[in-house]
Amino acid sequence: MSSIPRPAEPAHPEDSALPPISIQDVRRAAERIAPYAHRTPLLTSATMDALSGARLFFKCENLQRVGAFKFRGAANAVFSLDEATARRGVATHSSGNHAQALALAARLRGIAATIVMPEDAPKVKVQAVRGYGARIVFSGSAPLDRERMLDDVLRETGAEFVHPSDDPRVIAGQGTCALEILQEQPDLDLVITPVGGGGLLGGTAIAVRGASRARVIGAEPAAADDAWRSFTTGRLHPAGSPKTIADGLRTSLGRNTFPLVRGLVSDIVTTSEEAIVSAMRLVWERMKVVIEPSAAVPLAAILEGKLDVRGSRAALIFSGGNVDLDLLPWLRT
Repeated sequence: MSSIPRPAEPAHPEDSALPPISIQDVRRAAERIAPYAHRTPLLTSATMDALSGARLFFKCENLQRVGAFKFRGAANAVFSLDEATARRGVATHSSGNHAQALALAARLRGIAATIVMPEDAPKVKVQAVRGYGARIVFSGSAPLDRERMLDDVLRETGAEFVHPSDDPRVIAGQGTCALEILQEQPDLDLVITPVGGGGLLGGTAIAVRGASRARVIGAEPAAADDAWRSFTTGRLHPAGSPKTIADGLRTSLGRNTFPLVRGLVSDIVTTSEEAIVSAMRLVWERMKVVIEPSAAVPLAAILEGKLDVRGSRAALIFSGGNVDLDLLPWLRT
């Protein structure tokens, strides 16, 4: 079990080479995306409080546009482009929520978007990206295949690359979620987010440490513990091809998110696949809130006893709610 880290200083103060992203960047991002992004609700649950021994607040980014926090970062990146750059369009590689988020943000600005997606991407996600008006270019499923195809797209179109998590504009946009939390609950002890590529965790850490004395914790599946290994060893560990139901957390920390996590985050904890499924189902049943497996990871870590939050006031970010209803995990045999 990991208990609440008490020191107010970063867990690794020796990591001083942080990317040049500040609380001011996050605040500017909040102003920039305000006309487009939803201000999502912050919910409470007596059941979850009783189970955790804490006062918990749940930020419902599953109710964000495209069903995930990813729209915040994509919108900030797209609407921060100058006109000349915007006319060339934007491009990325993604099979998930970032693909949909960038497609919608580009449509709202009236510019082209090209998304490189693996051939085996879920059909529902492919249809959603097409529905937002983006052009899809298919590639092999290996990361190198997607990167090579994206290079071809960028040479062909001259489009601006918007990385799913490691782009500073994306990181600042994701941090706006934490600003909203703190505006409603300024006296928190903890803010806990899922961690995959680290855009949400890094942006949250910038916002929270710039506006609060709360500590920031990341949570990830034990089956995809590359962020935990990177955090604890001080060396960036690639994700490889992890087998976890939390498909949104299968990516690695990047050049920008790794130093943010090392320098500003207090701890990272891991949790089991069984706990993730159990937490997801509990939220559906007791809170009547539809979340995806990745969003359930912070609560799973608490309920499994991997993070002791007893007596604290903690906010958890429900990162998304895009679920294939034909493949619910508790229906698998």
